[in-house]
Amino acid sequence: MKKHFLEFEKPIAELNNKIEELRLVQNDSSVDISIEIQQLQDKADKLTKEIYSKLTPWQIVSVARHLQRPRTLDYINNMFSDFVELHGDRHFADDKSIIGGLAKFGTQSVIIIGHQKGKDTKENLERNFGMPRPEGYRKALRLMHLAEKFQIPVITFVDTNGAYPGIGAEERNQSEAIGKNLYEMSKLRVPVIVTVIGEGGSGGALAIAIGDQINMLEYAIYSVISPEGCASILWKDATKASVAAEILGITASKLKSLNLIDSVIAEPRGGAHSNHIEMFAKMKRTLKDNLKKLQEHPIDELVERRLARIMDYGTFTEEDIILGDE
Repeated sequence: MKKHFLEFEKPIAELNNKIEELRLVQNDSSVDISIEIQQLQDKADKLTKEIYSKLTPWQIVSVARHLQRPRTLDYINNMFSDFVELHGDRHFADDKSIIGGLAKFGTQSVIIIGHQKGKDTKENLERNFGMPRPEGYRKALRLMHLAEKFQIPVITFVDTNGAYPGIGAEERNQSEAIGKNLYEMSKLRVPVIVTVIGEGGSGGALAIAIGDQINMLEYAIYSVISPEGCASILWKDATKASVAAEILGITASKLKSLNLIDSVIAEPRGGAHSNHIEMFAKMKRTLKDNLKKLQEHPIDELVERRLARIMDYGTFTEEDIILGDE
């Protein structure tokens, strides 16, 4: 697949095009220009590192949404074995925007649940652009209860811009489905590892993101609302999304500093989309370490800590309220 470059990556794209041109020249002639190619490659690598070291929150949003970024199925196919997908919520339908099932992680049986976006228009339509309906969340909850029944860990991958806001979803009680998942996950009696791999949008993300270990990829985002939605509400102008991204504090580094997540998983140079193989290796090492540490603790302790984490979210200041005379 031809690499897609983002707007701020244009200088990298220009160098990449020169490298490709030189490689074609070398293939069609007997002249050895491998040294020149390597010099350009080193320059491109250095430039990529420099650009990605100072991304703005709005630029990070575009990386998190990159069409070539690894999706849940990519992680499943490259890190797990014997995956058996399970379908449907046993109430209404099968929602393809959430995928889940049984798999082996090394020798450990696990339940995997994750949002699944498409990589092109056709697949995005099939997956509803990764925006779950109530039946998607109810399918996820069914799989969580299955994990609890057989005492196997749950691993979730979060990547959605939010729950689907359509009329049908509201008629089938979208908010209840999300709320039910939050309640059930908070007391689920198996280890739960959550990783935000792309977008973590509002309750649509949170419905499969209550866990004992919360990870975020370096260039993923996690927020109560999209920057565009926030800008539309605050300034009635979606073009101010870049300003909203700054204010919202949606980046992994910011959320780690606020203790809202546990760890940031470093991405390959140029983002996860630039080197899938390296990203899979990093993710596998992280999940293996997470699972080992969580399994050292009794389940009662994990549940207690999970509940305490939820109750500790956010801060507020109490002000004296003076009521006037009736």
